[in-house]
Amino acid sequence: MTIRPIRTDADYDAALDRARELMARSDQRSIDELDVLQMLIERWERTNHPIEAVTAAEAIRFRMAQTDMKPRELIPYLGTKSRVSEILSGQRQPTIDQIRALHQHLGIPIASLIGPIKHEPVMRPSIASRAAVEKLKALGVMEPREDLPAFLARAARIAPAVAMLRKTRTDRTNAKTDFGALEAWCAAVLVEAEAVQLPKTPRRVPGVEEARRLAQMSVLPDWPSRVVRALTEMGVVLVTLDHLPGTFLDGAAMRRGDGAPVIALTLRHDRLDNFWFTLLHELAHVSCHLGGETTVIFDDLDVNSADGIEAEADDFARNALVPNDLWARRVSSDMDVDGLMAVAMEAGVHPAVVAGRWRWEHSDYRRFSRLLGRGEVRVLLKG
Repeated sequence: MTIRPIRTDADYDAALDRARELMARSDQRSIDELDVLQMLIERWERTNHPIEAVTAAEAIRFRMAQTDMKPRELIPYLGTKSRVSEILSGQRQPTIDQIRALHQHLGIPIASLIGPIKHEPVMRPSIASRAAVEKLKALGVMEPREDLPAFLARAARIAPAVAMLRKTRTDRTNAKTDFGALEAWCAAVLVEAEAVQLPKTPRRVPGVEEARRLAQMSVLPDWPSRVVRALTEMGVVLVTLDHLPGTFLDGAAMRRGDGAPVIALTLRHDRLDNFWFTLLHELAHVSCHLGGETTVIFDDLDVNSADGIEAEADDFARNALVPNDLWARRVSSDMDVDGLMAVAMEAGVHPAVVAGRWRWEHSDYRRFSRLLGRGEVRVLLKG
């Protein structure tokens, strides 16, 4: 670690660039270098830019005003309602992990978030909590007397892809995520997936046409068995496994040991609209984004993301459920239940799909709430 004093504007710019690089790392050497570099940046800013410097709270409020964002929408990035309030009021400075989340998901410049004030230390990656381990045992994935290291070792023997879990994309994960629990959840998914038999010659990599056919199964009474059968014929494994305490997931896309793609859903939000959007979002990742070193992609769909592959997967899912031209032509801000039902019928999908998207696009979560199919997904999948 070689750090030089900041003496010029060029040194200052270079220090900010280096800080951005270090923000993306979690090893102790990088954390130590970032702490020292932050002190040098703060000293330079206090001496040379006392008027221009803004606080992290000011930078966050500015972005909120630009995007018409409500304080509750910051919870996935900052942790809790009270933590959001403390940071926005300036009573508490964001941690390095929170700064990273705000920069990555909301596009707030790191220089603005660092500001002239000392920040809390970075949160170290956690080991899966006892609650997460107990949940795995309750789900029947871990053996009663098995501890987590033994389970992960067993999982690695059954599903060699477990060893690749640390090389994952986590661009759409909550700032509060317990990555130890997340790793354990992935291992459990892969163990479940290994037991699924796939055809030796799957039809082909699923695309838009296959996604549309899946979406239109949503109106059928036996859609759970039809979806599983259709994905199996495509060579895709579907696993549903509850999320663990400390993880904030709707779904994930990954590959098992033999390279077969796996879609994993948590059913965290037990609603038909959420199920169908998440399923097709993960299908987009399977179709377009898994490969090379990208072996796992996590998704907390409550978290906005500026990542290109996430925007692509969102667009894929929306268009598969209700084609974009139909949506633009038939949907309006003052649409009533009859209009919604007509759009669902024309698209050939369950009304919950249309209701969920309308509520999200119009930020009105009071309307059409009875059409979302709350509490129906788990019952139907277990039936």
